[in-house]
Formats: sequence, C-alpha cells, structure tokens
Amino acid sequence: MKNNGLAKASMVLGIVAISTSFLPIINNASFVMGVLAVIFGIITLVKKGQKGKAITGIVLGILAVAITLSLQQSWSESLNELSDDLDTISGENTDKVLNNVDVSLGTFICEDQGYGLFDTKLPVTITNKSSKRQSFSIQIEALDSNGNRIDTDDVYARNLAPGQTVNEEAFIFVSSDKIDAMRSATFKVIGASMY
Repeated sequence: MKNNGLAKASMVLGIVAISTSFLPIINNASFVMGVLAVIFGIITLVKKGQKGKAITGIVLGILAVAITLSLQQSWSESLNELSDDLDTISGENTDKVLNNVDVSLGTFICEDQGYGLFDTKLPVTITNKSSKRQSFSIQIEALDSNGNRIDTDDVYARNLAPGQTVNEEAFIFVSSDKIDAMRSATFKVIGASMY
C-alpha cells in the first residue's frame, strides 16, 4: 500500500512539475518536483508498486527537468544578449561600437563675428561600417595641451544605412571664456553608442 502512495505522489509531482516548468522562477520548484517524481517512481518500480503511475511520474519528471533546464539556459542567453545590447546603447561598450562606425574629426573653425560673438564648429564625418541600418551617438572631448578637459559635445547620426556617411558639426556653441583654449585644443572620441 505504501508503494502505491509513492506511485501516486510520483505521478502527481510529475504532472505539477510539467505544468509549471514553462513559468519563469516557478520552474525552479518544477525542477525539484521533477527530480522527486523520478525518485519516487524509481522507488515504486523497485518495490513492485503500481507500474503505470510510477512510469508516468518518471516520464513527466524527466520532461519537466529537461524543459526547465532548456528554458533557463535560453532565458539566460537572452538576458546576456540584452545586457550586451544595453551596454552598446548606453555607451558602456565604446570599443565595440567604434568597430561599426568610422568617425573622422576635422579642424576646429572659429570665426570672430564681432562684438564678442564667435561662429565655431568642429566638422565630424560619421560612416556606418556595420551591415545593417544603425543610429549612432558620438561623444567628443576637447583637451588643452596639458590634457585637461576644456569641453565635451555630442553628435548624432540617425538611421544610417550600411556604408552611408553623414557630416555633422560639434562645438557650435562655445562660451567666450573657452574660445582661446578651443583654438589650440586636441579633439578625440571618448564615447560612442549605437542603437
């Protein structure tokens, strides 16, 4: 009689485990229930209990464990890909982004318009080197001769087709107290994101 109880427990655990093995987080319990269903089923078969329920419990338990492990691996890989994509979008993966885009910085132009007003710009050419349509955000830093930051600016290239180039301008609004330093500044790309 005790063996019949284990057979029923094996089958019930197998049914519940297979039913919940598709649900995130809950399938951790499904894994445990699946293992218990297999153990109870094997004990029942060894002790000559109800074979039908025991075999049903074993099969469902094994399927629940396999489904749980497979789905958790798939979800883990998806989350890793999402994390990599978020790093690329947020600029945390600048080196990877710069493999997909060519950024060429021109010469800083500063024209005195009189009355303390200046027309400034740094020409920036952006080319999509990837194989699909992308948008890019490029952060550029201006440094003085000692390597100190003078200013930063961002340029954007939206929806570039593969191989497509766009010309943008950075540093078009520079405060008058930074004009002299900007004329002799060195410019470099310090951040890039792609989306």
